[in-house]
Amino acid sequence: MRSDFLASLGQLNEMLAETPVASVAGKVRGVSGLTVEISGLSYHAAISQRVAIHGAGERVIPAEILAFSDNNQKAMTLGHTERIRAGMEARIEASARALASGDAEPFADRGGLMVSDGWLGRVIDPFGAPLDGRGYLPAGASRRLLRAAPPTATARARLGGRLDLGVRVLNTFTTAAIGQRLGLFAASGVGKSTLLSMVARHTECDVVVLALIGERGREVREFIEEHLGAAKMARSVVVVATSDAPPLARRESAHAAMAIAEHFRDEGRSVLLVMDSVTRYCQSLREIALSCGEFPAARGYPASVFTELPRLLERAGPGVAGADGRAGFITGIFTVLVDGDDHDEPIADAVRGILDGHIVLDRRIAEGGRYPPVDVARSLSRTMAQVTPPDEMALAQRGRAILARHAELTRLLEMGVYEMGRNGEFDRILEKGRAIEALLSQNSEERVAIEDGFRDLAAIVTE
Repeated sequence: MRSDFLASLGQLNEMLAETPVASVAGKVRGVSGLTVEISGLSYHAAISQRVAIHGAGERVIPAEILAFSDNNQKAMTLGHTERIRAGMEARIEASARALASGDAEPFADRGGLMVSDGWLGRVIDPFGAPLDGRGYLPAGASRRLLRAAPPTATARARLGGRLDLGVRVLNTFTTAAIGQRLGLFAASGVGKSTLLSMVARHTECDVVVLALIGERGREVREFIEEHLGAAKMARSVVVVATSDAPPLARRESAHAAMAIAEHFRDEGRSVLLVMDSVTRYCQSLREIALSCGEFPAARGYPASVFTELPRLLERAGPGVAGADGRAGFITGIFTVLVDGDDHDEPIADAVRGILDGHIVLDRRIAEGGRYPPVDVARSLSRTMAQVTPPDEMALAQRGRAILARHAELTRLLEMGVYEMGRNGEFDRILEKGRAIEALLSQNSEERVAIEDGFRDLAAIVTE
């Protein structure tokens, strides 16, 4: 009882320390599209500075400074722009903690998340507010910035051992390492969400951080309750910004999920970060940049999108090794929605160049009835050779070769160029190819360990 009281008292002190007690005020001059023009904040306004717009009844509308010129600032609201009008007051506020510290810049933005173990099992919005109706989120001991720099490249730990994802086709043909970053590339309606749910539920890890960016509202609860499951949800934090959320909220959901994952990684834990999807994150960046007057470049995406993308993705991976040589890890699964099955569109191409591997889902495989519809020939894990024994690596390469020859011979069969029985070697390849295709089919509730996957593949390849 006493410990609970002290914990509650600490949370109250933290809330009071962050309460705004001073402010610098400006005025709203106009609204254009998604942006709000503000004047009078002088040199206190900086890029990414949070602003509170007052005057819409009892509601305070938060906004963020995106651009400025002379004494005018251009901001975008973290909510919607309804009820904003000229003359409203826009304030940059300073907390009691900032003033007490004697900081030379007390109005500098100190936003972030007070992450703690009490967040496990919870569903939150990008700003740390609970969405699950279960009340206040327990605050951690320190504030985690949403935009942290990744660990120094030379100080980061090496990747860990191989990671069991629980999905046979991924374990055997794109074996992942702990701390690796993988991209999941798929067009709409190919089975991406089902495969994500399998990975999130079956992967061996300490914590799961799930970012649902721009998802349909009806799918959020369905994913949590049916696909993730109660047991895994108890060790998960879910960050949600649905498709109707403003672009700033959708953008912040990616940064919030990464910051939460970094918190648990820095405690030495193995974290699985699932971000669905990077494409919608980039679309929110595009909306923000175009609203500020930035010129479009590749297929309508401004250049700043391709600057922000690696700044986010590079934060995943191994942490800094401690004195004992141990480190925490963020294993990242980032989905990319390829436009019209075009896997060379700008976002897909940029993400593929940053990450440590890519998993490609193919619509024709899905239409053929094999799930998950992973295209083995086009999927690759760049760290597979580092974490896979030579004998199992040889099995995977042999399996790839059989699948490639099987695809060629199947086309010849369909064209009538080849008939079964004319060539014994070709017939054996077709039989083994069909057996491997059948092996790669897996029910979403089924979990297949790495060892079992390679054993089953060996039974087909070496017979």
